[in-house]
Amino acid sequence: MVKKVDHIGIAVKNLEETLKFYQEVMGLDLAGTEVVEEQKVKVAFLPIGDTEVELLESTDPDGPIARYIDKKGEGVQHIAYRVDDIEAAIAEMQEKGVRMIDEKPRYGAGGAKIAFCHPKYTAGVLVELCQRD
Repeated sequence: MVKKVDHIGIAVKNLEETLKFYQEVMGLDLAGTEVVEEQKVKVAFLPIGDTEVELLESTDPDGPIARYIDKKGEGVQHIAYRVDDIEAAIAEMQEKGVRMIDEKPRYGAGGAKIAFCHPKYTAGVLVELCQRD
């Protein structure tokens, strides 16, 4: 089912400040940014090999990333795994007893179709399934 790690999502308070570290210290190139209104987030894409780091800054004090930072602080928020068929992947997870936050795919950054698994079923890690066409 899983093809590779698609990206690692990192929740940050200040996207511009955090980008300085990843660009100037780590030497990564910024591939672009995108605002995903539905998720109340601004995303910066930093490719590294055949995966990428996604920096996530909330665009709303009540957005999911802002709530995450309030509860757990800045840091890794999720790991996304690439799948070929997200609908089939969701069904397979459910058949195997995994509770899904998203029972149907939704729009994610970079034009991906995404769905999240509930972290209570994944050893506390927020797992994202990600399909890119």
